[in-house]
Amino acid sequence: MINSYKIHKEGTISIIAVFFIVLVPSLGIAYFSEISLFLRGLVLIYGTSLWAFVICFFRVPRRITARDSNAVIAPADGTIVQILEEVETEYFNDKRVQISIFMSPLNVHVNTYPIDGEVVYVKYHKGKHWVASLPKASKDNEHNTVAQKHKNGEEILFRQIAGTVARRIVSYAKEGEFAKQGREMGIIKFGSRVDLFLPLSVKINVKLNEKVKSRITHLAYLS
Repeated sequence: MINSYKIHKEGTISIIAVFFIVLVPSLGIAYFSEISLFLRGLVLIYGTSLWAFVICFFRVPRRITARDSNAVIAPADGTIVQILEEVETEYFNDKRVQISIFMSPLNVHVNTYPIDGEVVYVKYHKGKHWVASLPKASKDNEHNTVAQKHKNGEEILFRQIAGTVARRIVSYAKEGEFAKQGREMGIIKFGSRVDLFLPLSVKINVKLNEKVKSRITHLAYLS
């Protein structure tokens, strides 16, 4: 359940910057320039809309996590764009079930832990900025990889992937810490994607093109 929203701390600088760089000049042009009333209106709408968009982008919904010790809960809001068996080569080096969530600029971009478990691997990679919905973005784009170990011994991996617009991945994950299901682990600024690599034995609970929500949607169930 969503009770209310707050603004993420990572958005403070961006919101202030857009206010002074875009909105204030727009207001100045709209009220003090000699251009036509129509053009002044367009400038004001542009500046106000861009500022409102940035504020909206950094919104964080206050949600109650739909906890389940055997569930893998969505770590991001977005749309399921891939469900397939794929060889994961960075950490597991074997075949896994890959579930990919694409986040448009309109989605909430905070990322959360999908299970309860120890963080056993964290690594950031520089890379390209292909459109995040493309399959090649998973390996080629800038990304941050995190692996967690479930109490039953199974390990899962999830990867924050930057997109064409996104230029900064923020991760708070630290190796050796225990992370609770639904706890915030980071944010990707602007359009992006999250890939999960799960054991082949999982029972998948979502389908392609389904809309999912972090802390709420059960993507799969571990055996």
